[in-house]
Amino acid sequence: MDILLVASAFNSLTQRVFAELGDRGHTVRVELALGNEHLREAVRRSAPDLIIAPMLRTAIPTDIWSAYVCLIVHPGPAGDRGPSSLDWAIHTGAADWGVTVLQAAAEMDGGDVWASVRCPVPPIGKSDLYRNEVSDAAVEAVLLAVERFASGTYVPSPQSAAPGDTGVCSAPVRVRPYFEQSRRRVDWASDPTDTVVRKLRGADSQPGVLDVLLEEEWYLHGGHADDTLRGRPGELLATRSGAVCRATVDGAVWIPELRARRAAGGPATFKLPAALALGDRMPVLPEVGVPWELPAGRRTWSEIRYREEGPVGFLSFAFAGGAMSTGQCGRLLTAYEFACSRPTTVLVLGGSRDFFSNGIHLNVIEASADPARESWENINAMDDLVEAMLTTTDRMLVSAVGGNAAAGGAMLALAADQVWSRAGAVLNPHYRLMGLYGSEYWTYTLPRRVGPDEAERLTRRALPMTAARARETGLVDVVIDVAPQDFGSAVAHRAAGLASAPATQRRVSEKKAARERDEAVAPLSSYREAELARMRDTFFDPAASYHALRAAFVRKTKPSATPEHLRAGVSRLG
Repeated sequence: MDILLVASAFNSLTQRVFAELGDRGHTVRVELALGNEHLREAVRRSAPDLIIAPMLRTAIPTDIWSAYVCLIVHPGPAGDRGPSSLDWAIHTGAADWGVTVLQAAAEMDGGDVWASVRCPVPPIGKSDLYRNEVSDAAVEAVLLAVERFASGTYVPSPQSAAPGDTGVCSAPVRVRPYFEQSRRRVDWASDPTDTVVRKLRGADSQPGVLDVLLEEEWYLHGGHADDTLRGRPGELLATRSGAVCRATVDGAVWIPELRARRAAGGPATFKLPAALALGDRMPVLPEVGVPWELPAGRRTWSEIRYREEGPVGFLSFAFAGGAMSTGQCGRLLTAYEFACSRPTTVLVLGGSRDFFSNGIHLNVIEASADPARESWENINAMDDLVEAMLTTTDRMLVSAVGGNAAAGGAMLALAADQVWSRAGAVLNPHYRLMGLYGSEYWTYTLPRRVGPDEAERLTRRALPMTAARARETGLVDVVIDVAPQDFGSAVAHRAAGLASAPATQRRVSEKKAARERDEAVAPLSSYREAELARMRDTFFDPAASYHALRAAFVRKTKPSATPEHLRAGVSRLG
């Protein structure tokens, strides 16, 4: 079928729906919801068989949904209505939730139900939940709805007209209001740690929890309990890797990121590592580190952790938004060097749920007094990490991609010997949408895996791909089809098998010989030098598109039109 996706942004769920439908042979186009006339023109231009809205903040015009079947993906169970479904799920402590695909109608979220799929709600942040459990359920529901629509015989189930009543879809209707900041407010004088963490997690990406810190208004993003630090409720206690720790009535919480409240008429603000955002405002605080290996049961926050299970080492990392600043790259390299000092046969990198990596930290770069210089230092720090991986020849390296990976983060994964991905991950192995040539040794690793023609195609088309499609191209070696919560244990089981396999030591020896042969043909340094020459020219050219594209991305500037590569349409055959 010819399917038009309508979305407020080409976000993670829209990307996944786009890629999953394309894998199944549908021709899929995207139109951003930039106004009713833009949308009407897109519908006239494409005349789709079906319209799907994976993430839409505004209503589809009546004349469109009256003429075309328009399916709305609502991140709530059947009968749930309102703009803040996931916020309410976390606020009420729901153990499970759901995603419903319903037909656009006059009443918001009140249309007939084409499919509804349940999903668990583990104790995680809202954005993580959305990108994983909710994304899995949404894709299942969308594919089922598309199949039912294509049959031409399926009749969707009407919802009840009265809140509290049960309609044909056998679910009570509940209309929930917008989740205001007043409900998110933290009362530092009375809220226990678990309540504070729940409030912070319910707004970790957007919109954040509005609060007063050091006599200024900030949005707090993310929250993690700490079981050892104590202080006067509300006061700042310590820093760690850019995060700040704040006391509660019965403990403390780590807050990784802050965003200043936008001043009236002022420019858009954006999230930054908390200590960087506070800058000179912050009092002198101790930097309280933790070892890479934490004892079982310890409750605290750290971006990087290491553990061993027999001959397998696990170096896990979880950077907010998947972005890796110069400092974060340096800390991960130090941890990697520690992991390589351990007597293991297999070293797994990643393995935790949610983002693997999205490459350099554009927000930190944008906030820098010298963005060109910070860009340069950041890409070199990424390259140092990738180089260390590519020159490790005494053990097998596995990149465990539990969540989405893009740009330099996708190329980082390719530095390992094997790439194992969760089935629900979306990969974007390209740079050009940010006006960059790219580095991370991609000109060495990507053609080596997929061939030069496919490497050129992937980087030129700049479109998201599923893990299944990535495996077919050679970008991924193993696809693990498990729930997000089960990915870590599935990776551990597979890694143990790899470590004990009789052929593994032979493969390590072959790996070392292959690296020596490649080095004789073209030194690794030659790839880095060529890539960085292109990157340096871009970074230090004030007129390069990268600077405007970066600013628009960081400040979430609304585009004036849908990018042509999304409008063009794609399918498995395209």
